[in-house]
Amino acid sequence: MKGSLIVVAFFCAGCLLGVFSDFQFNLHELSMYVLYALMFQVGISIGSNKKLKELLKSLRPKMLLVPMATITGTLLFSAFASLLLSQWSVFECMAVGSGFAYYSLSSILITQFKEPSIGLQLATELGTIALLANIFREMMALLGTPLIRKYFGKLAPISAAGVNSMDVLLPTITRYSGKEVIPIAIFHGILIDLSVPVFVSFFCNL
Repeated sequence: MKGSLIVVAFFCAGCLLGVFSDFQFNLHELSMYVLYALMFQVGISIGSNKKLKELLKSLRPKMLLVPMATITGTLLFSAFASLLLSQWSVFECMAVGSGFAYYSLSSILITQFKEPSIGLQLATELGTIALLANIFREMMALLGTPLIRKYFGKLAPISAAGVNSMDVLLPTITRYSGKEVIPIAIFHGILIDLSVPVFVSFFCNL
C-alpha cells in the first residue's frame, strides 16, 4: 500500500513539474533508459530469489494452470472493458490489462510502443491509464485478499495479485491461503513477470 501511494505521489509530482516548468529534454531517450533499468531489475529480482532452487525442484505441470487462469481472465475482462471505453480499441485495453499489476514497467512500455502509431499525447494517456489501473489492481488485491479467499478459494488471491504474488503480496497470501501455496505464488509471480513485456508489446503492435 505504502509503495503504491509513493508511486502515485511521484506521478503527480511529475505532472505538476511538467505543467509549471520549462524543462527541455529528450523524454523518449530518458524513458528508454528507465525501461532498460527496469528490465535489469526484473532479472536481478528473479535470479537472486533465495527460494528459486527449492521452487524449481517442486515444480509440477498443474501449477501452470494458475498463471494461465490469471492471464486468460485478465485479458478477457480487459477486452470487455473496451465496450465501455469507446476511445480505446480492444487491443489497447488488453495491453493495459497485460500489465498484471506491474504498473511501472507496463506504463512505460505502452507509451513507447504506442507513440509511433497514435502520437505522444495519446500514448502518454494510455500509459497513464495503465499505471493507474495496475496500481488499483495491486491495492484491491492487498485490501481484498480476505474476501477473495473466502468467496473464490485459496488460489484466487494469487491470481488477483498478478506479478506481486511473489513479493509484495506474498505475506498476505500466505496468511490467508496458507504456507502450502507459497511455491505456487512464487512460480506464478515469476511467469507473470516474464509475460508482461511479451503481452504488452504484442497487443500494442496489433
